Amino acid sequence: MTAAAAVLLLAAAALLAGAASGSKWTFTKKGSVVTYDERSLLIDGRRDLFFSGAIHYPRSPPEMWPKLLKIAKEGGLNCIETYTFWNAHEPEPGKYNFEGRNDMIKFLKLIQDNNMYAVIRIGPFIQAEWNHGGLPYWLREIPHIIFRANNEPYKREMEKFVRFIVQKLKDAEMFASQGGPVILAQIENEYGNIKKDHITDGDKYLEWAAQMALSTNTGVPWIMCKQTSAPGEVIPTCNGRHCGDTWTLRDKNKPRLWTENWTAQFRAFGDQLAVRSAEDIAYAVLRFFAKGGTLVNYYMYYGGTNFGRTGASYVLTGYYDEGPLDEYGMQKEPKFGHLRDLHNIIRSYQKAFLEGKQSFEQLAQGYEAHNFELPEEKLCLAFISNNNTGEDGTVNFRGEKYYIPSRSVSILADCKHVVYNTKRVFVQHSERSFHTADPSTKNSVWEMYSEPIPRYKQTNLRTKEPMEQYNLTKDNSDYLWYTTSFRLEADDLPFRGDIRPVVQVKSSAHALMGFVNYAFAGSARGSKKDKGFMFEKPIDLKIGVNHLALLSSSMGMKDSGGELVELKGGIQDCRIQGLNTGTLDLQVNGWGHKVKLDGEEKGIYTEKGMGAVKWKPLENGHAVSWYKRYFDEPDGEDPVVLDMTSMSKGMIFVNGEGMGRYWTSFRTIAGVPSQALYHIPRPFLKSKNNLLVVFEEEIGKPDGILIQTVRRDDICVHISEHNPAQIKTWDTDGGQIKLIAEDHSTRGILTCPPKKKIQEVVFASFGNPDGTCGNFTAGTCHTPNAKDIVTKECIGKKSCVLPVDHRVYGADINCPTTTATLAVQVRCHNKGDSE
Repeated sequence: MTAAAAVLLLAAAALLAGAASGSKWTFTKKGSVVTYDERSLLIDGRRDLFFSGAIHYPRSPPEMWPKLLKIAKEGGLNCIETYTFWNAHEPEPGKYNFEGRNDMIKFLKLIQDNNMYAVIRIGPFIQAEWNHGGLPYWLREIPHIIFRANNEPYKREMEKFVRFIVQKLKDAEMFASQGGPVILAQIENEYGNIKKDHITDGDKYLEWAAQMALSTNTGVPWIMCKQTSAPGEVIPTCNGRHCGDTWTLRDKNKPRLWTENWTAQFRAFGDQLAVRSAEDIAYAVLRFFAKGGTLVNYYMYYGGTNFGRTGASYVLTGYYDEGPLDEYGMQKEPKFGHLRDLHNIIRSYQKAFLEGKQSFEQLAQGYEAHNFELPEEKLCLAFISNNNTGEDGTVNFRGEKYYIPSRSVSILADCKHVVYNTKRVFVQHSERSFHTADPSTKNSVWEMYSEPIPRYKQTNLRTKEPMEQYNLTKDNSDYLWYTTSFRLEADDLPFRGDIRPVVQVKSSAHALMGFVNYAFAGSARGSKKDKGFMFEKPIDLKIGVNHLALLSSSMGMKDSGGELVELKGGIQDCRIQGLNTGTLDLQVNGWGHKVKLDGEEKGIYTEKGMGAVKWKPLENGHAVSWYKRYFDEPDGEDPVVLDMTSMSKGMIFVNGEGMGRYWTSFRTIAGVPSQALYHIPRPFLKSKNNLLVVFEEEIGKPDGILIQTVRRDDICVHISEHNPAQIKTWDTDGGQIKLIAEDHSTRGILTCPPKKKIQEVVFASFGNPDGTCGNFTAGTCHTPNAKDIVTKECIGKKSCVLPVDHRVYGADINCPTTTATLAVQVRCHNKGDSE
């Protein structure tokens, strides 16, 4: 076989998708027996492959769940993973909430309706970039408690909640043993991260947790993630990016399961864009499967939104937007499609993979072959890996030569024909575009209410020193006012007018707004990496009594760490420098405290509560202010977003629902906000007169907020003539692979989303184009007529096929820097779509 022929023999996607979809997972009331051995999980004694995706039910409205699950199944998944969320379900001791976004049972039943399996990670500590790691605040107030330790107060509450959740699942018949979808349950979560932090009696605690979980008799196995071993019958699993190469399973009688394959990296405010390529994810999955793995869970497959105050400290409101499904539930290509093809292809040959005899061959330095063979049925499957970085190469395998790009894996059906390579992506790419919604611009009339700045004498909670923030707010608000007053004489103030005193405040919260004599003095912030920050601003003082008010803001409670129960926030030191009489230490000056904002207490972000205050016409330049307006729902079905670029920091409410925190004044190194666009799911909207309320901590311009819709209508191909996608169509006959069609040409296929056609060619070039979808630029070997050819072939069509051949485009194949690459970006929409 030539190197060119071995680049990629891609089995027809339609055939493989059909073969995969023929596998049924039907749940019946009789229930199933879920067991395991060293090779895999077994359902009623039958081995299976599990391609799972994490979708957390509280991070999207229930109306979105059916579509998300449908798309996930179309992506080749047969399993969905979710945590349970203790602080969402039991916000107060013994008072439970399983309504709306917290309806865990409804979510699991929808999974079952899609004939998919489920993995439930009860924890109950979950981390998950979720506020307080999912632990309710009230646990902190139990005397002598130590979280996640061999500590009786904690174990008592943990066991009570775990048994409550297990019973709720049993009552709804959700375990596979009852005919439900749940095949695995998790106890504890990434315990190795804290075991070393302090004396927890960690081994005894894990042993207790395992035995307690097993005693609930769910009829399905239990797991502990990010461990190399686990007590008793509990299965340890891997979390990370490359579990096939970085994880060692010490329990040799247990299967290799991967509970978190990170599809990107969660992001905090101030972080750059998180990137992980489809190629790297696919490479990691095949390395794991080559070494005997049988379950992979993508974390996150769909991240969703941290509504209200649910995100952990500094975490973005949009969660894992870079997953196969973006925050709005749209397919992110090529990540979605490239992984879908991987799932379908492996499942098409799963008998050889699951039942075949395993063998290993070292082919060359960095080149490996992992083989799975059933000689009696003449079945053979091989994974050939090139683990070298930056070194493409050709290797010999069983008398044939195979070209394997660097850090990639090729799947060889019949141990002969390449049907997939992780580095060769032939699905189209997609890029988002945002469009201002015309109905939302009508009657754009803003009103405002300025949050009153409290005086020391107006507060009813006064102490000598500032109090700790979390102990006062009890996680019912992000905000705590600190206020104090002090008297100055004429001799205290600087004689020169160009010298101003400076207020210095050390804080262990996340942000601070300062007011001196009711005038805004400025703001300061920390970051996820900081343990505190300094607010330091020049201020104007007067002879007589001066008033200092500080609004301390928490961007969610920390979600992990051995010291979680001891977490503190708020003001730690306060002083005035630059006075003639020296530094004025205010730390023991006497302080008043006010929990929550006035607008929070009165609920002025709701229709019912907004009448409790007097609103006035919009004025820009005010800090700590509320703003409101009404808007109509944008036409169509495209997701709705708010562009908050004109604002600074605060919270968003729509029709009384908290959409999450925004923070556009916290910029990345590149000088742009980590998140400027905020999702408003359509289920929260009415057709007319939606109430939008924004609380701005710093200073913003609410009349600059844009209500937009988002599409993934910009689709692209980027393929080189030098790397032909030699497409071969295969069929299976009695377990044998049979070639039924062959096409040696290289083509780029563009397909619009449903109900849309290609209406515009945004970019087209053959030669050496640079960039990625949405940001292509022409190179020095550009062919000017490429755009005309693509326009003629594609405009007005739902789908078009483009040849990747320099002769078609009149390109100079001898141009010194050419890569013989075709790059095309087209835009799909209906003629009625607003632009």
